[in-house]
Amino acid sequence: MDMTDPAQMTPITAFALVGVLGVGAQWIAWRLRILGIVLMLGVGLLVGPVLGIFNPQRDIGPLVAPMISIAVAIILFEGGLTLNYRSLRDAARGVVRLVVIGAPIGWVLSALALHWIAGLSWPSSAVFGGLMIVTGPTVIAPLLRHARLKRRPAAFLQWEAIVNDPVGAMVAVLALQVVLVLEADATRAQAVSDLGIGITAATLLGLLAAKLITWAFSRAKVPEYMKVPVLFVVLLAVFALADFGLHESGLLAVTIMGLWIANAGLASFTELRRFKEHATLLLVSGVFILMGAGMSLETLGRLDWRAGLFILVVILLVRPATVLISLAFGDVPWKERLLVAFTGPRGVVMVAVAGLFGDRLVAQGVEDAVLIAPLSFALVLVTVIVHGFGLTPLARLLGATATGTPGVLIVGGSPWSVAFGEVLQKKLELPVLIADTNHSHLRGVRSAGLPHYFGDILSEAAEHNLDFVAYHQVIAITDNDAYNTLVCTDFGHKYGREYVFQPNRVRQESRRHELPATLGGRILRGNMSYYEHNHLVAIGWKFRVTKLTEEFSLADWRQKNPEALPMAAYDGKGGLHVFEEGPELAVPPGNRLVALYPPEPPGQGAGKAAAQSPEPPQEEQGERH
Repeated sequence: MDMTDPAQMTPITAFALVGVLGVGAQWIAWRLRILGIVLMLGVGLLVGPVLGIFNPQRDIGPLVAPMISIAVAIILFEGGLTLNYRSLRDAARGVVRLVVIGAPIGWVLSALALHWIAGLSWPSSAVFGGLMIVTGPTVIAPLLRHARLKRRPAAFLQWEAIVNDPVGAMVAVLALQVVLVLEADATRAQAVSDLGIGITAATLLGLLAAKLITWAFSRAKVPEYMKVPVLFVVLLAVFALADFGLHESGLLAVTIMGLWIANAGLASFTELRRFKEHATLLLVSGVFILMGAGMSLETLGRLDWRAGLFILVVILLVRPATVLISLAFGDVPWKERLLVAFTGPRGVVMVAVAGLFGDRLVAQGVEDAVLIAPLSFALVLVTVIVHGFGLTPLARLLGATATGTPGVLIVGGSPWSVAFGEVLQKKLELPVLIADTNHSHLRGVRSAGLPHYFGDILSEAAEHNLDFVAYHQVIAITDNDAYNTLVCTDFGHKYGREYVFQPNRVRQESRRHELPATLGGRILRGNMSYYEHNHLVAIGWKFRVTKLTEEFSLADWRQKNPEALPMAAYDGKGGLHVFEEGPELAVPPGNRLVALYPPEPPGQGAGKAAAQSPEPPQEEQGERH
């Protein structure tokens, strides 16, 4: 390959660099507990316009734009897969208002701000104003995970972002078509006809593809191992066909397709969505790196003080006015209205489409359209930083977070669960929920006054009725090892495997009955089975809390309580830290230690006490009812 620029890298190196920087930034953000998209944008700007190491147009070439377009389509489709109608519940009316009323109001107010404050012409303002309807699902999703909002405001922001993304693109297409008609020889009737046909075709194409996928998957017309590849191929085909008929209508088609599949009740839906989430994480990482690296200092240098004032007006006036007018005279509490009103980050779709439409307007003779791309990037950058760091404090101020401190979800209403839950709730004041499918198992839970849920924690009813955001640790401790493993495997994806725990499985006589070690969660401290844990509680072992200090460290505690079994620690801020079996414990001073103590007078330790006392019942692993 002949490289005229000595700084140019090969496309393979460029792709590898984008992957390393994107995923690396996500990992660092996770370690530092900051929002990943802020770091990804910063890294993209650093390696791109600041240091000049990576230039997407130079190093990758003309494939950058179609790559970003396909990535955005997949991201929107995955977003549509998250929109189950049941998740709307009491937020449905508000979401409809934000889309039906808010979109046109946002378009008008944004266009006025662009013309009168940013100084753009009416054609540029009309096109860019339509794109500003979009609030960015690529940004909203990480924000919601980070801020842990209550169910209804989270549903408002998530549904608005996903639905308004293609709506904003369609509005911008409409405005662009009108501008092109006014600047060219085509008739207005022809432009309106082309737009109507394109939107109708995209909608029908998305619905047809979704119904075809649903029919094929539900009737086993596609083998299990091919479902994800088939879904991807159909997704790309739908996007390409719709976009061929009308630019950006492919976004509408794939969103409708995802929304339909999400509500079709497919048996393979969880696996499909899980794979799509992994793909989306990679795509979001890459797109934000490409977006930051592709912006030049010369382009950003075209912005002046009016651009800064425009962004300020959008954040403090345009977005709040749009939301408050849309939700006026409704039943949404005013605190939730304020939270949604002051949360409007923009994302990848706006920048990607703005650059394309800006170039088309410039080619048509609208000279100030050259400012659309830098304005959109600046708006994304500022709103991502402002809302990325400001949403969590604002939600806490307005009381819209799920809970002050994340709690513990305990699956199984055993005596051990009751004893542990009482200590967490009454001594540490942590949220606790104990779930069980057997009503009689919850008798002790109810007597102790602990929150409980009667039903299967993995059911769709639990998904829609319980606020799982309030918890970040799961302990599955039922008398069924297979069910414990299933619960931990399922919640391991939601919370992370480091936050799901279960007792040690009862050793099986035959290997054919053993569950794979790759499934399930971490083993609780003590390396005991369900029966052994509950046996200790039955013979008088008690959970107690001890505060560790500089004067009384973990080593001092061990020396004084050699037989006690440490189970968890709480630092008073980030939630409970449950101990797993294996690693040496390191609990710093200031933490409160939760441990299981032998009865008074002290016994001979967990293992000796169990050995000297009657053996715990060796029951078979039965089915749960």
